[in-house]
Amino acid sequence: MQHIFNHCPNCKGGHLEYPEGNKIFCPDCGFVYYHNVAGAVAVIVQKEAKILLTERNKDPKKGFLDLAGGFVDAGESAEETCVRELREELNMAVDISKLKYLASAPNEYPYKGTLYNTIDLFFLYRDDSLEIENFDQMELKGFVWKKLSEVDIEMIAFESQKKVLALLKEKSNPE
Repeated sequence: MQHIFNHCPNCKGGHLEYPEGNKIFCPDCGFVYYHNVAGAVAVIVQKEAKILLTERNKDPKKGFLDLAGGFVDAGESAEETCVRELREELNMAVDISKLKYLASAPNEYPYKGTLYNTIDLFFLYRDDSLEIENFDQMELKGFVWKKLSEVDIEMIAFESQKKVLALLKEKSNPE
């Protein structure tokens, strides 16, 4: 496990132990911290035969393609996160009843020197009349609509998304 603390957050001591997995222990004061997996969502927005891919305008993976989504806030359901993230990133009004859970996949998200392990929950949101007129230009450089068969998996920012999109491509084109 990556050493995320230089000092104990409780006693400020400098000796921390990382005995196993996600556990961090301070032998000086007995403080225990579990660096658990963070929840995140990714939404495959579908309009007719195409899906929406956003182009990242920030690191990590600036310039790569991504699915709309983000981290789950405290007290928020995964579906509520989908609604909030689509509103924030793409100015979309989402009918929460149209969200369909698809799959989950583990991921790693490096941010400012700390590696966050996530569990990414994937949802489908289909709206054939959807129009996106503006988006958060701080977060996104832009967006594109592509048929799943046209998606270059190597241009996708995160491994969890590559895995799920590849599985969906495989299911839609069985040999």
